[in-house]
Amino acid sequence: MAKFVIEGGISLKGDIIPQGAKNEALQVICATLLTNETITISNVPNILDVNNLIQLLIDMGVSVRKEAAGTYSFKADNVNLNYLETDEFLKRCASLRGSVMLVGPMVARFGKAVIPQPGGDKIGRRRLDTHFTGIQKLGAEFTYDGDCKIYRITADSLNGVYMLLDEASVTGTANIVMAAVLAKGTTTIYNAACEPYIQQLCKMLNRMGADIKGIGSNLLTINGVESLNGCSHEILPDMIEIGSFIGMAAMTGSEITIKDVHYDELGMIPNAFRKLGVKLERRGDDIYIPKQDKYTIDTFIDGSIMTFADAPWPGLTPDLLSVFLVVATQAQGSVLIHQKMFESRLFFVDKLIDMGAQIILCDPHRATVIGLAKQTTLRPANMSSPDIRAGIALLIAALSAKGTSTISNIEQIDRGYENIDERLNALGAKITRID
Repeated sequence: MAKFVIEGGISLKGDIIPQGAKNEALQVICATLLTNETITISNVPNILDVNNLIQLLIDMGVSVRKEAAGTYSFKADNVNLNYLETDEFLKRCASLRGSVMLVGPMVARFGKAVIPQPGGDKIGRRRLDTHFTGIQKLGAEFTYDGDCKIYRITADSLNGVYMLLDEASVTGTANIVMAAVLAKGTTTIYNAACEPYIQQLCKMLNRMGADIKGIGSNLLTINGVESLNGCSHEILPDMIEIGSFIGMAAMTGSEITIKDVHYDELGMIPNAFRKLGVKLERRGDDIYIPKQDKYTIDTFIDGSIMTFADAPWPGLTPDLLSVFLVVATQAQGSVLIHQKMFESRLFFVDKLIDMGAQIILCDPHRATVIGLAKQTTLRPANMSSPDIRAGIALLIAALSAKGTSTISNIEQIDRGYENIDERLNALGAKITRID
């Protein structure tokens, strides 16, 4: 098991470029299965989850070629459907959460899909009902093999239908959209997720010849087409990594410029950090964070404690709440962090408490943070990363703590952050990777 050894208490300085968006990459790479023509995708992040999905497609018979750093071409003209029944395929899918998004394109184009219960972060229940119910409404049949613990999905044909999603699931919406683009007739999806990842997927599908209207809203209308063609697509910068860098700069008192962020796609993320008292400035398409000795959390207008809660887009993304929580530990003031979606995501706070943070875990979904105002710095500690987002929060905490900290199980961080140690060391951090 690899680990990071971090020498904390050091201010960072310089420019950093965010990687391509992990969540978008997983969706658009799965979408390459919808055509037998070549699709070229650029700004692909070099992270474990994405690399594992690309390898899975290669093993399925997709021709994948690396055109340049971060740019790949995909041609799914010789997919081996027999591979779906192998133990190797099932094992790979079970360890990769994004593999669930193979279902929509496979059923739409080939009339069948096989998927085990997918893996990923251990952050609580992540049900698949929205995915399966939506694709069932299009005409697919699902059976569950209890002995092998796999789902088998078949469809002679898919037909457009109206559906109201029970939740605005991002991956669920992506899966249903990818199935609907080749269905006969018109599909209307209400309460669809409208995150930038979904918008990017829909724009790519339209360039492939799909007919999707309502992009950017929670009401999508999809007129099915006979077939799709190839295209080129560029992945957006990762908004979660951008937010992580903003929080890291504030916690470590660093002066950082985050380059080429596609600012208009960040939603309320910049203003949410401003509510924590973090100063940041838009400079063209860059974000400049000046060195800050302290930052003060806002209150509501009536003076009551500020609350940060996740919500479907354009609300605050749940993937950044771990970062907001750790940044608040060194702010002046108090804040309530309300993680509505996942009941296990806040359990990493015990590690921050061991470092000296003042946090009350109210229940699995809520934590109150009493900021230390940087008057008392966090203590170094030995920790283990439980998931991607908690892992980056712990790394931020370790960078701010004076002394040497160790984070093990960093494979979780590598799943979502590209060469994070090397990139931060280029800004002056002291992070040593021990394999």
